[in-house]
Amino acid sequence: MSIVTTVKARESFSEVLNRSAYGKERIVLTRRGKEIAAVVPVEDLKLLEKLETRLDLDAIEKALADPENKKSIRWDRVKKELGL
Repeated sequence: MSIVTTVKARESFSEVLNRSAYGKERIVLTRRGKEIAAVVPVEDLKLLEKLETRLDLDAIEKALADPENKKSIRWDRVKKELGL
């Protein structure tokens, strides 16, 4: 993993993208010494999204297995709690 300042990344934007896209390099962008973002190969992003989906499904399965979650909840209550 490489670390590049935002100034340097701006100056060499196409190089940063190519290093990530074709070199499969993960590049962390910093501003004033703080990590603020990352440029990663799209394959890494897709893997991260699959992992997040798997974690969400695990949480859903756990919630459905809990007997306390067998009770019905009125739709208007759910919308209100979610601010919809």
